[in-house]
Amino acid sequence: MEHEEVGFLRSNRNQFKVCERIYRVGGPEISDGHDCCVYMVDGGGPLALIDSGCGPGYKAILANIIRLGFEPERLEWILLTHCHIDHVGAAALFKADYGVELVAHTLDSAPLESGDRLMTAAFMYGVRFEPLLLDRKLALDEEELEVGDLKLKVLLTPGHTPGSVSAYVDINSVRVLFGQDVHGPFHPDFGSDIKAWRHSMARLLELEADILCEGHFGIYSPSSAVRAYIEGYLDQFAR
Repeated sequence: MEHEEVGFLRSNRNQFKVCERIYRVGGPEISDGHDCCVYMVDGGGPLALIDSGCGPGYKAILANIIRLGFEPERLEWILLTHCHIDHVGAAALFKADYGVELVAHTLDSAPLESGDRLMTAAFMYGVRFEPLLLDRKLALDEEELEVGDLKLKVLLTPGHTPGSVSAYVDINSVRVLFGQDVHGPFHPDFGSDIKAWRHSMARLLELEADILCEGHFGIYSPSSAVRAYIEGYLDQFAR
């Protein structure tokens, strides 16, 4: 199934703008080839990130934030959507340099805090991964994170890993969904559960998001494209 992808605005300050107050500041072609897509939320002063990238692209992500006219010192927290190295590898650098709080679900906390190179897939990337101390462990099926005047709803969406989470925010009647690694992959070493993943995807479809900020393949909009993207993978893994 073909997916409809929205191009990024291509002018100066708005080069990486997804929509009002949401930006993409990291990813394979704008920070490092091993990075997931890293998204920034502007809370009208405070800032937050969805994932951090693998690590080698850290300075490029910082440069992108500054290029957009924001100061990294305003970063308050990073939501780590799951424990894999391409999403969490730079988190310790943000914490050390800017005091950013690190947030993840407790079901993925053990691999992060023990430095597990297998569960974090660090061995696949040839990246050294030291134990990562989390500042906040989410424990519920649904929780809320605040960044300035915005409220992000965080949902436990297991399947890719046991503690995978997705988040969404409503901005002026536009619902933006951060659904990292909707596509998997699924492997026993990751604690993957395809049945749980199907349930998680059904839950995301119920949100009827207008924009999907995906973890590796960019931005999908309008809502029909978001639905087509998720349903395409449900069809692919139907058996």
